[in-house]
Formats: sequence, C-alpha cells, structure tokens
Amino acid sequence: MMATTHVLAGVLVGVGTLALAPEAGPAVLAGALGGLAPDLDLLGDHRRDLHFPVYGSLAALLAIGVAAAVPSPPTLSLAAFLVAAALHAVSDVVGGDLTLRPWEATGDRAVYEHLRGRWHAPRRWVRYDGAPEDFLLGVALALPALATLDGPARWGVAGLLVVSGVYALGRRALVDAGERAVAVAPEAVLDAVPETLVEDLR
Repeated sequence: MMATTHVLAGVLVGVGTLALAPEAGPAVLAGALGGLAPDLDLLGDHRRDLHFPVYGSLAALLAIGVAAAVPSPPTLSLAAFLVAAALHAVSDVVGGDLTLRPWEATGDRAVYEHLRGRWHAPRRWVRYDGAPEDFLLGVALALPALATLDGPARWGVAGLLVVSGVYALGRRALVDAGERAVAVAPEAVLDAVPETLVEDLR
C-alpha cells in the first residue's frame, strides 16, 4: 500500500483515540507519524528493518494498557503511534510484493516477521501500492477524519488524498521513467544516491 494510505490509517487511529479520550493531545499527529514510520526503512531492507508485525503489535497492546491505566497526552499519543505502526506492518501482508513491478505478481515477499524469522507471502487484496483499490481505501480511511477534523489538520488529510491520487495515476509509468533516468544518469550522480533506491532500476 502507498505510504499515504498508511498515514491516513494512522490519522484514523488518532481520531479514534481523541474520540475515546479527548485529553489525548497530539494523538492525530502521533498516529500519522506511526503510520509513516515503518516505511523509513526504504533506505535499508524494506519491510524488514522497521516493520514488526508481531513485536510491534505486542508493543502496541502494552502501550494501550499503559494509556488505559495512566491516561495522559504522552501515553495516549504513544499508544496511537505504536498502534498505527503495528497496523502498517500487519496490513502490508494484504498488499503486493516487493518487486519493481508488483502488479505482475511475481514476488513472494510481503513483510518480514522477526519472531519466526520468515517472510510472509503477499495476499494481494490490494494488488500493489498505487492500485485503484489502494486509492479507494485511502479515501475510505480519510472520510472520518475529514468529517471530524478542521483547520490545518483537515487540509493535511485532503493533501494526502491529492498526493495519493497523483501517485496512483502515474504509478506504473514511474517505474519506466525511473529506469530511463538511471540509464542515462552519470555514475557520479548515482553514487550519491543510496544504492537501495536505484539497485532495482539498473
């Protein structure tokens, strides 16, 4: 799924936290950051370095317990962050694979589970990041937030939907464009880019 879809899921976690506990403080922002955080491993081993479907879920459950026992803006925000991050890691199982063209469904890796030391196979309920169903899922996740939030937060959610739509429209073309760009780029330029971002495009 798109990073924006995961962020919108995190925003929804934050909105739910605020609905249950108005004293939650910056829970919406914490949820959004938690939804994004696992994808920071794009510069390393993607969907392995920062994706923790089991350990992340256990940490989220522990944080929920702490927030329920000692509700405060920090504990509630931490819970929102960890729940969103765990949701991201778990939901990647229902997406596509890690290949350059996941719509071809040739890969067998969706997300790594550290507990058992193995990769989960992709379910492909959302065929690939940027698929039409991915965009529609993002819209569904955004609607409660758009109805609940106001001001900059609402504009931020709307902006995420715009980014999602643009990415979904150009998703497949981006791969071809990336391959062409890498093919003509000077080695000095490519050497300045993290190898994990260009290795599949070579």
